[in-house]
Amino acid sequence: MSNPKNTVLTAAAELFGEKDPSAVDRWVSTDYTQHSALAGDGPEALRQLVAGLPGDFRYEGARVLADRDLVVLHGTYFGFGPAPLVGFDIFRVDGDGKLAEHWDALTPVVTDTASGRTQTDGPADVTEVEKTEANRALVAEFAEKVLVGADYSVLTDYISTETYRQHNPEAADGLDGFGTAAATWAEQGKNLVYKNVHKVIAEGEFVLLQSEGEFGVPVAYYDLFRVAEGKIVEHWDVIAPVPADLPHGNGLF
Repeated sequence: MSNPKNTVLTAAAELFGEKDPSAVDRWVSTDYTQHSALAGDGPEALRQLVAGLPGDFRYEGARVLADRDLVVLHGTYFGFGPAPLVGFDIFRVDGDGKLAEHWDALTPVVTDTASGRTQTDGPADVTEVEKTEANRALVAEFAEKVLVGADYSVLTDYISTETYRQHNPEAADGLDGFGTAAATWAEQGKNLVYKNVHKVIAEGEFVLLQSEGEFGVPVAYYDLFRVAEGKIVEHWDVIAPVPADLPHGNGLF
């Protein structure tokens, strides 16, 4: 395949759609670096994971973003456990067109959400490629000032006061909905603390932040934003606890 997005979509279809362990030989680099908590390092660990997938395992994709050599998949996994899991996957594709590195975060599907929206529905198509860099800069600055800097006085410089569609299952739409949820989380000892933003991945109107911080416990934050007319208007996320032990030495980030 000639581009990273096609490479990842084809590889994922064969690995997780067809559940074909031999796809590792076709699509995965010999020095594949794993950051997921679900598998060990290297191509053989991925082969074992695919070979062990249950018969009812399936993946429903919601959206795909590509930014240079990085490709983001956002969707729902069925069959990993008793409950479906919403996940973000990030793949790095090397110059040979092989999957070279992988990061992910998963969280259970919640059917009764505060906004009435699901964790994955909403716009999916990239339609404003020409605005990629402007949107990347906007969300990166928002992350620096508001998420890491905790300066909420400038929140409306970045988030629309008219439209803010929320897909976090515990937050209703709008800035008021987010404020109410944040207050409830604080009462539960789960303040939103962002310590470091590791990746800002953008394509068109969509920008994904991969960050680490605390939410009562150490967590990985994956926040996907949609930008329209210079303001953030929609948000999807996964907040995943950082496990005490990983099956490799690469860390989650």
